[in-house]
Amino acid sequence: MTKPNILPLIGVTACRKTTGDHPLHSVSEKYITCVTDASGGLPVLIPALAERLDLPALVERLDGLLLTGSPSNVEPHNYARSDLDPGDACDASRDATSLPMIRAAIAAGVPVFGICRGIQELNVAMGGSLHQKIQEIPGKFDHRMRRDVDFDAKYRPAHPIEITEGGVLHRLLGARSVLVNSLHAQGIDRLGEGLTVEAVAPDGIIESVSVAHAKAFALAVQWHPEWPSLEEPTSKALFAAFGEACRARALARSAALAAA
Repeated sequence: MTKPNILPLIGVTACRKTTGDHPLHSVSEKYITCVTDASGGLPVLIPALAERLDLPALVERLDGLLLTGSPSNVEPHNYARSDLDPGDACDASRDATSLPMIRAAIAAGVPVFGICRGIQELNVAMGGSLHQKIQEIPGKFDHRMRRDVDFDAKYRPAHPIEITEGGVLHRLLGARSVLVNSLHAQGIDRLGEGLTVEAVAPDGIIESVSVAHAKAFALAVQWHPEWPSLEEPTSKALFAAFGEACRARALARSAALAAA
């Protein structure tokens, strides 16, 4: 008997910004279309309103959680540091929403896929810390986005990564090295509890992690596979695997509801 074609409901984290007199909650369209086109899911935007959301109840209704990239940084007080640079773009509302939601999703067995800020959020949510300015660390690359090129050029491959043999990423991609783009200033410093390093850049910066004992897909990458996701084999493989895990949860939830 064929399985029913169920479209998984995938939460997409949004940022809180202020335009004029009114706050708004937004996410770049490229993340949303990756859910529909590359993962085969139904996207639902999650506002950065932790104080008004029952996050565990929300997570239970999701079949997947996509942690998007953002120009903002995770505030350092979330990993026990107080040295916030006043020039850094931050989003306290997103921090307050995403960090507990990540922990709830992993505990509930909801598939999680983190991108750029998303890998940083996952690491902090699991008790890790971040480098705030990688480019100022001796021996490290300048991983920041180029501002002297057009939009598409910003997402062109910037450097290779070394993928951990036998790890989750290795099994998904079937390769020990691929080229990735680079558009970030922050990155993982101290690894969060229960996380496994899946890939590193040539300068040793962590480029991918997984949750070691997660009940479902739980992977994050430091680069941006969402653009152009339908053209790059690496990106297609990542979003396809995430979508497959989300559909598995959707089917399990559907079966549980039918049995009830």
